[in-house]
Amino acid sequence: MSDMWESQCPLSVLQQRAFLLSKIREFFFHHNVLEVETPILSSSGNTDVNIESFTAEYINTDFSKSYLRTSPEFPLKRLLCSGIGDVFELGKVFRKGEYSKTHNCEFTLLEWYRLDYNYKDLINEVQSLLNEIISSFDGQESESKTITFHQSFLKYLHTDINEVSVNNLNLKCQNFGYSGSQLSKDEALDYLFATQIQTQFNPEVFTFVTHYPASQAALAEINPNDTSTSLRFEVFYQGQELGNGYQELRDSKELQNRFIDDNLFRKTNNLDTVTIDQNLINALNNGMPQCSGIAIGVDRLLMVLLKKDSIQEVMPFNALNS
Repeated sequence: MSDMWESQCPLSVLQQRAFLLSKIREFFFHHNVLEVETPILSSSGNTDVNIESFTAEYINTDFSKSYLRTSPEFPLKRLLCSGIGDVFELGKVFRKGEYSKTHNCEFTLLEWYRLDYNYKDLINEVQSLLNEIISSFDGQESESKTITFHQSFLKYLHTDINEVSVNNLNLKCQNFGYSGSQLSKDEALDYLFATQIQTQFNPEVFTFVTHYPASQAALAEINPNDTSTSLRFEVFYQGQELGNGYQELRDSKELQNRFIDDNLFRKTNNLDTVTIDQNLINALNNGMPQCSGIAIGVDRLLMVLLKKDSIQEVMPFNALNS
């Protein structure tokens, strides 16, 4: 179409976007958290089986290709291991195949790490940041509610995920509209959570879901008090998932094992394997301080603040006209 060259985002929204970025920076300035910039292009990538990376020509002749980052997590953790202290980054990240009303394959991510914070401390800071931002947009500050992943299934689906079989989970998925092939336990839990549980959260309250199953730990520590769960949480508001946080894994051997397991899954399921970030593993060998970190999608946050129906309404250009 001849009008695709135009931005679909009004000037007023672009001004509000710039204001949001300034308020984020102001918050971290007052909390003595240092802003940094880390590489967008890397010779290693993210093995996460739920995320696909864009690739490019090699930037280091020791490697066959490079990766556009899916988050700044790995270099930020290397900085933590170097002794930088509390740190944050605001920057572009890229995830292949993600385009919907709440996704764009290029988007802006806020990620930060706090030394000597456990996941509960970080939840409190997330609430504080979000309330400051909402107030600056003339909105009403919100209370928060915390519920474990296990409790959410008991409350909203009357299902004990520690007892239910994979077959029964698949039957529940089918009862709620799923019609594809047999799902694994984690896949079925994800489907039920996204379609039946998340939709029941009070939209006016920050809902923090904690203690995801250990099989969904990603790079979070395993809960020492219940090894079937992890110290990972997500925050939901106005029907949207805004952020994903961890009390961070610091064991380099465990980290490497998780990367290897991811690539084994990828190979078994005909997905591209990903070059493991040996620099990150070496950094953790050197030692990473106890910390917690979180990534929040800035575009989705602005979408919620401005009550827009799609993320593309708060971007000057999107994947279809970029």
